[in-house]
Amino acid sequence: MTTPGGTTPAPPYASPVDYAVYGQYGPGRGFDRGQEWRRPRYRFQGRITADGSSGFPAEAGRYHLYISWGCPWAQRTAIVRKLMHLDDVVSLSYVDDERDGRGWAFRERRGADPVNGFTFLAQAYEATEPGYDGHVSVPVLWDRATGQIVSNNFPDITIDLGTAFGAWADGPADLYPEPLRPEIDALNSRVYQTVNDGPYRVAGAATQADYERLRQAMLATLAELDQRLAGRRLLFGSAITEADVRLWPTLARFDTGYNPMAGVSERPLTGFGNLWAYARDLYQRPAFRDTTDFTAFGGLVRGPKPTFLNDASWRIKVEPRLADWDEPPGRQRLG
Repeated sequence: MTTPGGTTPAPPYASPVDYAVYGQYGPGRGFDRGQEWRRPRYRFQGRITADGSSGFPAEAGRYHLYISWGCPWAQRTAIVRKLMHLDDVVSLSYVDDERDGRGWAFRERRGADPVNGFTFLAQAYEATEPGYDGHVSVPVLWDRATGQIVSNNFPDITIDLGTAFGAWADGPADLYPEPLRPEIDALNSRVYQTVNDGPYRVAGAATQADYERLRQAMLATLAELDQRLAGRRLLFGSAITEADVRLWPTLARFDTGYNPMAGVSERPLTGFGNLWAYARDLYQRPAFRDTTDFTAFGGLVRGPKPTFLNDASWRIKVEPRLADWDEPPGRQRLG
């Protein structure tokens, strides 16, 4: 688009992050200071279905993903999009890495909003529910046809991308095979409680007793996963499933962001031999590597401390570290 004078207008960008003026993101959005960690409710839970019975039929070019490089819940959607070869079916764009009290924004570093020209992601929420006052989260699955959010409920979005777009998927990937669904769901539930959400719960622990209980629960699950992966290449054998997609972003952020923020353990990811090799094995694959920017993972420790963090004296102090993710994983023998 050009102006009457023949020039192209500058893309709409949000003003720079300003904590002094707008404060930190969190208070009033479900992350108030002085309370233990509670994950906010994700209000928009529409589903995409192949037959359209949900009201949102799978269609090429209709849907758009708003995500963040730093957010593990959002990275899952980018991974599935690539595994299913949906790059030309579901479009995607990134918000800026930092957010102040106004929430996620579009700035020059990560690019403008190519769909609506929003400068803040909160505008998408407002367009869907006028007066919206809840958590402004990523990922957001946006519907161009109705001009509204389909879902911000991250567990549903990856399932729908992996199951509803089979007519366009280019490849044999079946991330959620029907015979394994009960087992995948059971493992995902346990991993969510103690690993995916674990660092946030540990960080928000209000007492030393809760802190110890929560961090030991996370370490116990990591140890169980490490043992599980001693005899199999991936969580359910030799094929990538939804379970691998959900676990990997947490592992990728453990040493650089989660552990330094929450003080889970003095034992880094590299201290879990099988789990560390498994994580590197997945990183060799384009769907994981191309959706990863390790420089975006330190936001939990570089900027202002999260409002839910209880930074007590009894919390273990852990320094951020980035290991060699290109070290050969050596797991081909497992299939």
